[in-house]
Amino acid sequence: MNKIPMKTLENGVKMPYLGLGVYKMTDHEEAIHAMTKALEVGYRAIDTAALYGNEEEVGEVIRASSIPREEIYITTKVWNSDQGYDNTLRAFEISLKKLGLEYIDLYLTHWPVKEKFVETYRAIERLYEEKLIRVPGVSNHHQHHLEKIFVKANVKPMVNQIELHPYLSQKPLLNFCQDQTIAVTAWGPLGRGKIIEDTTIEQLSAKYNKTAAQIILRWHYQNDVITIPKSVTPSRIEENMNVFDFELTQEDMLAMEGLNKDFRTGQDPDHFQFDF
Repeated sequence: MNKIPMKTLENGVKMPYLGLGVYKMTDHEEAIHAMTKALEVGYRAIDTAALYGNEEEVGEVIRASSIPREEIYITTKVWNSDQGYDNTLRAFEISLKKLGLEYIDLYLTHWPVKEKFVETYRAIERLYEEKLIRVPGVSNHHQHHLEKIFVKANVKPMVNQIELHPYLSQKPLLNFCQDQTIAVTAWGPLGRGKIIEDTTIEQLSAKYNKTAAQIILRWHYQNDVITIPKSVTPSRIEENMNVFDFELTQEDMLAMEGLNKDFRTGQDPDHFQFDF
């Protein structure tokens, strides 16, 4: 079984560089099967959210596993309609109950809801102070969102989860976060499948005898970015973690950097709208 390297966060907590994203895993059996497989092959991180509707399944898998709780890194997020200071504290209690856990490793603001995201993060800070979470963080925050949080925060966010892939490299934001010792997690690290057939990536796939997905995940890792690819296919779950036994050359890393198109598969954090 391969061991996934760990990223040491600002407060010394170690977070796996690779985790399983469980967005859209709404079928109970399928979700249980995928998460169980992931833990069996060596994953030690699962990324869920209140919105995903599968926190109960995550908790079920953890309890059924023989892996000690402290070795499994669980992330969940407060949804937009539950933001604000008091609402966030209530939403956290619901998530904690659904997961059936005593604490959550990483708790994130899902999107920066205008007029609310700073207070939402203040609530996350309180949960951190009360040791109900091990790491405070945010998701989908641009630099200006983070700077607004810095004004009021006693403890800066330690993780920012953003859309990031070769077609959306987000270099200025990535550099800013790294300068502020904020770890970056990429959601949609494979561009939701839209970049797998890119010619450059296909050429590197042939050169290294690795799949396109493995080339992309390795690129993220060498850029010091945590990834949470999602899959319910057992072979893909296993394939996605076999990226720590080779290294892209500096030349090939630069070739990958050149693929950026500022292309989003999701919404822009400055202009997002959800009807759910």
